[in-house]
Amino acid sequence: MPVPVHAAPKFAALHVPAYRPYFVLCLLSMTADNIEHVISYWVMFQTFHSPTLAGFAVISHWVPFLLFSLPMGALADRRDCRTLIQISQVLYVIASATWGLLFLAGALQMWHAVVILLVHGAAGVIAAPAQQLIIHDMVPVRHLPSAIRLNASSRYLSILLGPGIGGGLMLLLGPAWGLLANALLYLPFSVFLFRMPYTGHTTHAPQPGRLLRRADVWNALATARAEPRIMTMIVLAAASSFFVGNAFQAQMPEYAQYLGADDTGVRYAVLLAANAAGAVLGVILLESSTLFPPTSRTAIICAGLWAVAMGLFPATNSYVTAVALLVIAGVFSIAFTSMAQTVVQMLAPARIRGTIVGLFTTAMMGMRAGAGITVGVVGAFTGVRESLALSSLVVLLVAIGLFARDARQTAHIAAPLVVDRDPG
Repeated sequence: MPVPVHAAPKFAALHVPAYRPYFVLCLLSMTADNIEHVISYWVMFQTFHSPTLAGFAVISHWVPFLLFSLPMGALADRRDCRTLIQISQVLYVIASATWGLLFLAGALQMWHAVVILLVHGAAGVIAAPAQQLIIHDMVPVRHLPSAIRLNASSRYLSILLGPGIGGGLMLLLGPAWGLLANALLYLPFSVFLFRMPYTGHTTHAPQPGRLLRRADVWNALATARAEPRIMTMIVLAAASSFFVGNAFQAQMPEYAQYLGADDTGVRYAVLLAANAAGAVLGVILLESSTLFPPTSRTAIICAGLWAVAMGLFPATNSYVTAVALLVIAGVFSIAFTSMAQTVVQMLAPARIRGTIVGLFTTAMMGMRAGAGITVGVVGAFTGVRESLALSSLVVLLVAIGLFARDARQTAHIAAPLVVDRDPG
């Protein structure tokens, strides 16, 4: 029987004893991921000075989400989610340790870097759906929006923490030993999972079989079409990721130059951190108030406001205004992405929740590979400021269209958001 979601206290998920260490250790793992990015990208630049390899680093990070999120979601429906997360942690350790050992030995070659980047990309997609399914086991229904939102916020927190810690490790230990030390940061989460009783399937039996079947794909698509709110969130996630995503971060040096960045790099660093800082601020605001309920309509509105902020950012010539717009964009980014994920996870049937989450992850994460074209490649012809403004306008138009569609289905959308606990 579906269970209505009621009002919850501030930072509700942190009131759940099992969730607190899960959140902290998951954040530690994500921070280690970003530390590795900081140090390994520096190592690659110093060793090869190859823009092509830098571009491949971005591709290898997002394309696995595009190709394998759905199969990994279906696998999470069938297997112990703890095991899948531990496999991903082992791959992260292998990647970070291999970087360190090869750089320490002075033996790093281009093909080594390519293989390590592919291993790192695989690690991310294996864990993504499994981490979400476990939350449904450990957190009461009324606290699920908070848990999903906080879990999403950990990615932004890690973006803030990773560069600072990574830079500190390079200064203190050097790049090679810094990477080897970073490999150890993945271990606490893996050890904790051995002791944690939640498998992702304690409220229902896992699906039979081991691999993604064609029927699973059609079943997931049919479920998404049958529930307009799920389909709306998938389309919203795909549009925002494909047209804008986080491709603007790669172009930030050029935006900083337009805004008068100096040789110290301080202004550039502030621009890089502003979006993540806004996301953290957004989590605090969302957790501290009930002004933004996790509904499909609120997610659409927040996505539209995010697109407005992102469209205005390249249009301003004021550095202070640009920083403020990035902070505002960060607030609305975490708002609409966490709401969209909440809606999808809570409306997905328990028996195929992993597959539906995999479908959403394909849209939210995998489609970011396309933003390199819409913002980057198009920007080579029109200018990066114009391409970002145009891409943001497309997202705004999609949000307006989805809002109009949502408004036409008021009778259906007015139903309370529920989570399906029925295993069948």
